[in-house]
Amino acid sequence: MRKLFRKGERVRSKIDGKVMEVLRYLKNNLVEVMTFDLETKEVRKKTVKEDKLSKAA
Repeated sequence: MRKLFRKGERVRSKIDGKVMEVLRYLKNNLVEVMTFDLETKEVRKKTVKEDKLSKAA
């Protein structure tokens, strides 16, 4: 399966609409992403399935 996103690319989550940055691929379909929380001013990392992301404008 071909990877849809590259490291450092900005993507939008289809779940909550937040813009995230791709850190790395964990498995074939899992992506580790980083997002910035404006309210608490901290960086958060989480893993999301590749099909729940789309390219950000």
